[in-house]
Amino acid sequence: MSFVDIILKKKEGLPLTDEEIRMFAMGAATGSVPDYQLSALLMAICFQGMDARETTTLTMEMMKSGDQMDLSGIDGVCVDKHSTGGVGDTTTLVLVPLVAACGGHVAKLSGRGLGHTGGTLDKLESVPGCRVDLSEEQFIEQVRKIGCAVSGQTQNLCPADKALYAIRDVTGTVGCSPLIASSIISKKLASGAGAIVLDVKTGNGALMPTVEESVQLAKAMVDIGRKAGKPVYALVTGMDQPLGTHVGNALEVKEAIEILSGRATGDLLEISLDLGSFMLVACGQVSTVEEGKKRMREAIESGAGLRKLEEMLKAQGATADVCRDVTLLPQAPVLVPVPATRDGYIVSMDTKAIGYCTQHMGAGRAKSTDRIDPAVGLVMQVRLGDHVRTGDTLCMLHLRDASQAEPAIRAMQEAVCIGDEAPEKRPLVSAFVSAEETVYTKGYGPK
Repeated sequence: MSFVDIILKKKEGLPLTDEEIRMFAMGAATGSVPDYQLSALLMAICFQGMDARETTTLTMEMMKSGDQMDLSGIDGVCVDKHSTGGVGDTTTLVLVPLVAACGGHVAKLSGRGLGHTGGTLDKLESVPGCRVDLSEEQFIEQVRKIGCAVSGQTQNLCPADKALYAIRDVTGTVGCSPLIASSIISKKLASGAGAIVLDVKTGNGALMPTVEESVQLAKAMVDIGRKAGKPVYALVTGMDQPLGTHVGNALEVKEAIEILSGRATGDLLEISLDLGSFMLVACGQVSTVEEGKKRMREAIESGAGLRKLEEMLKAQGATADVCRDVTLLPQAPVLVPVPATRDGYIVSMDTKAIGYCTQHMGAGRAKSTDRIDPAVGLVMQVRLGDHVRTGDTLCMLHLRDASQAEPAIRAMQEAVCIGDEAPEKRPLVSAFVSAEETVYTKGYGPK
C-alpha cells in the first residue's frame, strides 16, 4: 500500500491498521515520507479523528521510533509530570523539588516555549550557568543522587514525534486530541517514567478551550497509559488567566523561589500541591493526596523544598545562588505599569493574548530558531473578580527597551476585560481522571 492510499483511507474516515500507522510513524522518524504527505495525513486525522486503538498504536510506534531511557537503576518508582501548556505555568519548578524533598524521585524531561506558552527549559536557562542538556547518564545519576532532574530530551528520543510536532506547529494541526495524546504519552513512556501525572489545561489559554474537550483528552492519555501498564493520573485545571502572577522566564523562576520560600501563595501554589500530591501517591511515598499535600506544605515550612531546588540547580551547573538572592536573576531595565481604563471588576482575561504579548516583548518564540530575552515579561497585579479603579495598575511590564511600552500597554488593556459585575468564581480544578473513574468538580460534568 502506498502512503497516498493511507491518506485517502483516513480522508474517508476509515480506521488505519497497525501496519499503516507503523509506516506513518517510521516514515516521519526516518524522513522516508515527505513532509507534504505527512501534513496531508495529519490534517485528515484532525478532521476524521482516531479511535482508541489507533491512538494507542500511534503512541507506541512513536515511542519505539528511537531510544528508550532505562531508569531501572533508580530505587523506587520514578514519576514524571506533564502540562499541556499555559501562561505563567511554573508548576514544574515548584513541585519537582517539593516532591523530591518528600522522598519521591522525579525524572522530568521538559521542552521549550513556542507560541503563547512558556517552556521550562527556557526558564531554567535564565538561571546563570544552569544546563538543561544533560546526557542520559548524567540525568539518571542526578535523579539517583538527589532525587530530581529537569532536562531536555535526548536527540534520538521519539524522533517520530519531533518530526510530526514540527509539521503540526506550522500546519494548524496542533489542537487534535489523538495527536496531542500520542505526542505527550509517547515521550513519557520513552523517557522511562514509572508513573505519570498530567495537568490538562482548559480555558481560553489552553489547547482545549472547554472542560468537555479537556476531559476527553485526559481520558485518552490515561487509557493509553493503562494499556502500556503505567499508572497515569490527570487533573483538568483552569487556564482562563495566567496561573502564576509572573509571566516571563526569569520572572517565573523568581515566583517559584518565592513560593518555595513561603513568601508567596495563590493559584500556582495550590495547583502545584494538587499535582505534587498525586505524584507522591503515584510513586508510593504517601497513601492519600491529603497526606501528600500535608507533607509538601511541611517541606515548604521547613525550607526543604527550596534547598532541594538549590541542590538541583547547582547539580545542573548554576553558578549564582539565586535561591538566596533573586536579584542575581536577569532583570529588565525598564518597568512600566499598565493602567486600568475604567472602574469595574476584572471579568475576563484573554490568556492567550497575554502570552503573545510577552512573546512580542522577547520572552517567547514565534519560531523555534528565535532567541529569547530571559529578563523580560510582566507581573500581573490583578486576578479575575478583583475590583479596580481608573488608573490602577493591571500589571507591571518588564521591558528591555522603552519603545516596547506603548504596544504592550495597548495589548494588555485589550486582554484584561473590565465590566460592571463580578464574574462567577470558578474552581481551579474542573475534573480528576484516572483509569478507574472521572470525578468532576461541582458545576461541571456531562450535561
